[in-house]
Amino acid sequence: MADILKATPVREQDPKVRATNFEEVCYGYNKEEAMDEATRCLNCKNARCIQGCPVAINIPGFIMKVKDGDIEGAYEEIGKSSALPAVCGRVCPQESQCEAKCVRGIKGESVSIGKLERFVADYALENNISPKKAEKTNGHKVAVIGSGPAGLTAAGDLAKAGYEVTVFEALHELGGVLVYGIPEFRLPKDKVVKKEIEKVKELGVKFETNVVIGKSTTIDMLMEEEDFEAVFIGSGAGLPMFMGIPGETANGVFSANEYLTRSNLMKAYDNNYDTPIAAGKKVAVVGGGNVAMDAARTALRLGAEVHIVYRRSEEELPARVEEVHHAKEEGIIFDLLTNPIEILADDKGWVTGMKCIRMELGEADASGRRRPVPIPGSEFVIELDTVIMSLGTSPNPLIASTTKGLEINQRQCVVADDETGQTSKAFVFAGGDAVTGAATVILAMGAGKAGAKGIDEALSQK
Repeated sequence: MADILKATPVREQDPKVRATNFEEVCYGYNKEEAMDEATRCLNCKNARCIQGCPVAINIPGFIMKVKDGDIEGAYEEIGKSSALPAVCGRVCPQESQCEAKCVRGIKGESVSIGKLERFVADYALENNISPKKAEKTNGHKVAVIGSGPAGLTAAGDLAKAGYEVTVFEALHELGGVLVYGIPEFRLPKDKVVKKEIEKVKELGVKFETNVVIGKSTTIDMLMEEEDFEAVFIGSGAGLPMFMGIPGETANGVFSANEYLTRSNLMKAYDNNYDTPIAAGKKVAVVGGGNVAMDAARTALRLGAEVHIVYRRSEEELPARVEEVHHAKEEGIIFDLLTNPIEILADDKGWVTGMKCIRMELGEADASGRRRPVPIPGSEFVIELDTVIMSLGTSPNPLIASTTKGLEINQRQCVVADDETGQTSKAFVFAGGDAVTGAATVILAMGAGKAGAKGIDEALSQK
């Protein structure tokens, strides 16, 4: 029987072992552990945890079914709100969302909602349990651009409502950031992502890969020539940002996007593949978000000594606490209150080091975090052969520039209504990173749900 004040522990790979492989770090719960943890849920009538979930899963509802051993019923309950539970159970920041609202957390540890969701979803994948699909289609055609979390969620919800949905993906693999951005050791591709996408296909959603909207075809052409009545833009934010410091064009400087795409989607980490990647012997990752942690932990597994270089203190790190904890366990070095000012290279143009300056924290800025201020005369050099810039991303302007009447803002993000996803163009909706800039998987899914609902309401009035 579970200690009601403490969460049931979850098994993980030993840090020294996992630092040398790309296998999943966390093993998750087995059925006994999951049922044990489920007994800690108070089944609150006014469930605050649901308020903390961007896709509004009936959390007490599915946990009570786990408690009773009805795992298939729990999956059905989750499936009413989420198309990607095995993904969310692994990569959602539950500690700042549903679990942060859990009443059990007031006097003890919150219920491990994410680990329970992962267990239920993995059980469904392993036992080939299918999601409930629409009994018949309604004859309306909708196009979804991008097969990342926003697009998959919008497509799944629309298919359940009876729409004929086609998803257009620019790359050769489906999944968007789930396949190219998040490493295998956090989110297995064959075991989880591909199987979750198969569940969306079972709902009747069609997929077309290698279709670059803005080049292969345009939104206007989809609507005018191919009879799509509405379009959802879920194309993400894949354009990397750089610092603009001297030496940034040297050989051995990557964006985190490129580094992770080579490793994840193109399997550069696997000796059976020929994808080149300059793994580096001593690597600095500039940035402190989840993507920075992913890049750093990937470089570590490729054999490098890895430094996280971040201009604020640990308290301000935007990455999940769990990711920072895992990175430290694995031996990644954190150079905090440190900011790069120049990348150094040899006469052949290859990185040899990075000149940095020490920082101190001043007054809070617009983000609410204390602004880092350089300390005069504190410059120093870190010897390196590889630098990975993880400073955020913005949307590729290609779609906006080839679509008549689609408004974008100064950050190249599509302007869309928060509640419905409606853009400035009739029957064109958008959500996720294409609208907000780089954010979390679950927030993109929430935007996909909102967009699907907006499309349904708009087409039902047509």
